[in-house]
Amino acid sequence: MKTDNKTTIKSAHIGLKFGMSHIEGALAYGAEIAAICDISKENLDFAGERYGIPEEKRFTDYRQLLGRSDIDIVTVAVPDQLHCRISCELLRSGKNVLCEKPLALTREDCEEIIKAQRESGAKFMVGQICRFTPAFEKAKALIEEGVIGEIYFAESEYAHDYMYLVDTWRADPARHGVIGGGCHAVDLLRWLVGDPQEVFAYGTHRLLPTVAYDDATIAVLKFDENTAGKIFVSTGCKRDYTMRTLIYGTKGTIICDNTSPIMTLFTIGDDEMAHEPQIIDITVNNHNAAREFEVFADAVLNSKPVATDAVEGAKTVEVCRAIVESSACGKPVAPDYRF
Repeated sequence: MKTDNKTTIKSAHIGLKFGMSHIEGALAYGAEIAAICDISKENLDFAGERYGIPEEKRFTDYRQLLGRSDIDIVTVAVPDQLHCRISCELLRSGKNVLCEKPLALTREDCEEIIKAQRESGAKFMVGQICRFTPAFEKAKALIEEGVIGEIYFAESEYAHDYMYLVDTWRADPARHGVIGGGCHAVDLLRWLVGDPQEVFAYGTHRLLPTVAYDDATIAVLKFDENTAGKIFVSTGCKRDYTMRTLIYGTKGTIICDNTSPIMTLFTIGDDEMAHEPQIIDITVNNHNAAREFEVFADAVLNSKPVATDAVEGAKTVEVCRAIVESSACGKPVAPDYRF
């Protein structure tokens, strides 16, 4: 059976709060929903009714999916603390897994997922959704086209007020804001610029007294001798959610974010004088789950490599962990990318 020239894929979806976006992404692709799963019967029934998924396809225990041979892709949108256990069990049962970011909260868990993926041979994708955000995709294209020359500095921020989220799993001391949310900004700069060789960070803790971790962190990144960067993470900020990002090149500058309908592009002419800034219209799609699912489905159907596989997800977590460590010890830390 074909849908829009694509082979129909059967998908299952675990975690039905944020995970409903993955159901919508699968449906936009033309997938058949084989199962949905959540420990909350209320969440399960809400999603089932909303998307017309019958009772017999609703489960409260993800283990009921492990023995199924009729599921091509499973999305995992559960609290970060559970990513490792659930993803590994799915991979070892032969399932292709699209797991929400961050890959995991510890290096040991990241290594366990990588091991399970390699041994199973199944496909694995970590949901680093910024790589599918229209503004950031456009920035990546401009960089690769050489429009702004060679990058010498880039910065990104993850500004998201957790004030009404601190009584949830996000308050777990193991889920530092840099790892759980700031991984978006870290992964974005890794994608646009490369892997930082060293990080140095400071943290403050003034806005979220009920959580153990710093609610604001600023990190300086050294990519190479001529390229630096900055990450700012604030989980207590008093403003709208944003991931404002600036990329400075030898021939121009890009200013963009994930929630604005415009991008600003500065360039120079042959005389090396700056042109008037160009305003580029951008489609706003802060969580492009449809494109994410499409890319993963293509990798599954056509045996293609997955750009944001478990190793790539682990490298992003490693930079986040280095930032947290540096903030705690007051010294520069070099991320260890050996996975």
